[in-house]
Amino acid sequence: MKRFLLPVLLAASCNLWADDIMVSTPNSTLLLKADNGQVLHQSYYGPKVNNVNEVYDAYSLWEDAYPAFGRGCLTPTCLSVKHADGNMSTELVVTGHEKTQEENATLYIIHMKDKLYPFFVDVYYKAWQNTDVIETWQVITNKEKKTISLQQYASLSLPVRRGNVWATHFHGKWGSEGEITEEPLNEGMLVIQNTSGTRTALDDRGEVMLSLDGEPRENEGQVIGAAIEWSGNYKFRIHTPNETIHTLMMGIDEEHSEYHLQSGKSFTTAAVAIAFSQEGKGGVSRAFHRWARRNGHLHNGEGLRKMLLNSWEGVYLNVSQKGMEEMMDGISQLGGELFVMDDGWFGTKYRRTIDNCALGDWKTDTVKLPEGVPALVKAAKDRGLKFGIWIEPEMTNTKSELYEAHPDWVVCHPMREPQTGRGGTQLVLDVSNPKVQDYIVSIVDNLMKENPELYYIKWDCNMDISNFGSHYLTADNQSHLYVDYNLGLRSVLERIRAKYPDLVIQACSSGGGRVTYGVMPYFDEFWVSDNTDAKQRLFLQWSASHFYPVKAMAQHVSASPNHQTHHRIPLKFRFDVASTGRLGMEMQPKDFNEREMKFAKMAIDNYKNIIRPIVQQGDQYRIISPYDKSGYASELFVNEDKSEAVFFAYKYTHLVNIFKPRFKFAGLDPDRTYTLTELNREAGGRAHWEGKQFSGKFLMQTGIEIDLGGEYGSSVIRLK
Repeated sequence: MKRFLLPVLLAASCNLWADDIMVSTPNSTLLLKADNGQVLHQSYYGPKVNNVNEVYDAYSLWEDAYPAFGRGCLTPTCLSVKHADGNMSTELVVTGHEKTQEENATLYIIHMKDKLYPFFVDVYYKAWQNTDVIETWQVITNKEKKTISLQQYASLSLPVRRGNVWATHFHGKWGSEGEITEEPLNEGMLVIQNTSGTRTALDDRGEVMLSLDGEPRENEGQVIGAAIEWSGNYKFRIHTPNETIHTLMMGIDEEHSEYHLQSGKSFTTAAVAIAFSQEGKGGVSRAFHRWARRNGHLHNGEGLRKMLLNSWEGVYLNVSQKGMEEMMDGISQLGGELFVMDDGWFGTKYRRTIDNCALGDWKTDTVKLPEGVPALVKAAKDRGLKFGIWIEPEMTNTKSELYEAHPDWVVCHPMREPQTGRGGTQLVLDVSNPKVQDYIVSIVDNLMKENPELYYIKWDCNMDISNFGSHYLTADNQSHLYVDYNLGLRSVLERIRAKYPDLVIQACSSGGGRVTYGVMPYFDEFWVSDNTDAKQRLFLQWSASHFYPVKAMAQHVSASPNHQTHHRIPLKFRFDVASTGRLGMEMQPKDFNEREMKFAKMAIDNYKNIIRPIVQQGDQYRIISPYDKSGYASELFVNEDKSEAVFFAYKYTHLVNIFKPRFKFAGLDPDRTYTLTELNREAGGRAHWEGKQFSGKFLMQTGIEIDLGGEYGSSVIRLK
């Protein structure tokens, strides 16, 4: 990622002599005090300020900005070091600081050194000027004569004034990822932690919001959001020690991950991105969405994503040449743009007819596909479609040619028998091993050499690290596994992106197991969940949008009854819910009757020509939350100049005399007049507001009545 180019930039930087460092974005300021020979202090994070005296005169916070263990041991710390002589205390003081101007960002570097040892920590703050996001990370350097031990190496310590502060965090499980928890902060410690090693968003997620002035609100109130840019294990702690302060600490989880740093070597901590907004949770979300789209934290962040059909729920592992071509015919007739062949296409000695074999053996099953993958790429092209394919390159099975040749490539201690996962045979490859890294890169290389027009890869990851240990890492560095696995994965992804910058890649991990900014700079989108039920997807997508732009969310129309929940949901509701991200399908188009086919073609056409550019490139305003349990939900997307918008309203449950809200809008220009047009309308009369004009102010303050009918009613309204 861009921050790893920093040594090249330092030569052009200029020294600053002022001790007050104002790390500012367009609407926020983080104030630091960096006196030489003193501890680095943080005094303020909030609305943008220009006069530091106001902050100091108001008697603001005065907290250690990067606390190290051994100095003031009563409070939690970010850094804990065992020096070469066994001393476990560290005392860091400022030795200087610098400021560098980059494209769209200002970079601040504060240099610190231990008072006694040649041990150095450089703290980086990157303030983006095209959105209200600040990134921070550290470079830790050992110049002692011998190896030292990093026992803790978190990235962020962010104090906030204690008050009626609430935390919004996200926890889930397979098929129900990212459920929202909102709770007030009380005395003690709130810990949010993930120890999967690989699928680090499947249960707890790597993001948190702090609402500073009471119970979280969507579009008003002061809110801080924070997200870790790391694909491995992490730990967040929110400490409330007294009547004055809450402190948020975030970083790589140090448990079972002591890291040994040799003399002359440096270690870079995981970056953490923070944002402050006075427009509630939604303001923080929009800041993160813009940051991801504009600044490389989402690959190809500004480009539009194609509408696709994925084969998985249509055929599962029963891939065949005829079946794939039939599905291509279906999506082509509907106006789709991309076809993706999922699991089941590979394996020769062990054929992938069941999910307990062949991972790692990425050779086409010529029984299923006698003409191979190139014939399918051509078949897609003949139908005006792009072609994509599924792989799971970090995994293998005990029933595979790869495992038979390289049993030492899996994550497991050499003295232990491996515990297997899916199908009773699945294992994780040891991506800390450079040979494994080379092999994973070769998987993509071979696909691209055979299929130069391959457009899309679905990259899956279906197992946690359940066997701790490495054949590759030395006996004294086994504790490096969790960190080195994910550094190895980053290296793999950087190499692939350098060779194939235009290849579209989806991050899938048992559904939403890799919804993390640790990998998103290398991926164009993520699979929100294996659960494709449209009702539950309202909740899943709503939650994910707190930190991730909807253009990164793969949202598919699936069959009815749904394969996971068996709910029978109307096609219109399914399309309307899926149209709020990257629209796709996960079913057999040939199962549509004539009426459904006609509606699907209309909905896809509306999506491509009207909805897509606004949803994928505009700002999102969440309005009525499904978590409010009113039975309704609504959201709006508006383009940058606020000349066009698309409003979505849903009714996902029905009871006798259920309360019916009046639907208000958000994010519009109050002084403009908008004409309302319903999209994806089924047969029937026009709404009373159809074709009428309303001021943005009226729509936001008063709103309109929308008749959604009974259960699973929905409406999509274009504003122009």
